[in-house]
Amino acid sequence: MLHQDTIAFLHQLARNNNKPWFDKNRDSYADAKADFENQVTELLHALASTEPVFKEQLAKDCIFRIFRDVRFSKDKTPYKPNFGAFFSKGGRKFPGAGYYLHIEPGGKSFAGGGLWMPEPPLLKSVRQEIDYNFAEFKKITGDRKFTKLFGEVQGEQLKKLPAGYTDDNPAAAFLKMKSITVSHGISDADIASKNFTRKISEVFETMKPFVDFLNRSLD
Repeated sequence: MLHQDTIAFLHQLARNNNKPWFDKNRDSYADAKADFENQVTELLHALASTEPVFKEQLAKDCIFRIFRDVRFSKDKTPYKPNFGAFFSKGGRKFPGAGYYLHIEPGGKSFAGGGLWMPEPPLLKSVRQEIDYNFAEFKKITGDRKFTKLFGEVQGEQLKKLPAGYTDDNPAAAFLKMKSITVSHGISDADIASKNFTRKISEVFETMKPFVDFLNRSLD
């Protein structure tokens, strides 16, 4: 669970997204960041029961910076009004699939995962994996518990199929995707729940076959 002060800090940051306010509240930020790091550490320990690679990872290897890169963005607000962490065999910089936790009060929090805008060579390999093993992919993404938690696989799509595929391909909708992800919404009440780590661990456990399938393209 996250402390109420952490949730309050993110609420206030969303309303005061500017450097003067942030500088005045750096102590609150430090406390909120430490609280989120503790939560990520708890999740790493939970994930390690089924993914031994997480035993050696540190929270700092998973957590994204709160400072935004505004150089090429129309949105010039300097800070992200959220905390985010990516869990994978290589931490937040891993190019393959993994699990993502996004904490943003106001009903915007979620646990998700998969591949977000991978590099073209990896995306090409993933498409090939889906094409060759679509029955397996369809079984994973059509599982009752999977669809109950995540609904449908999401991802921005190309207007046309990539070269080498035809419209009659049963996997056509997935082969057009530039990202291949799923997500499960998290309520503000869940964020502060004592069962938060267990609930998110169960979400990630349900997602594991999906993530493992996508990462086969890296092997």
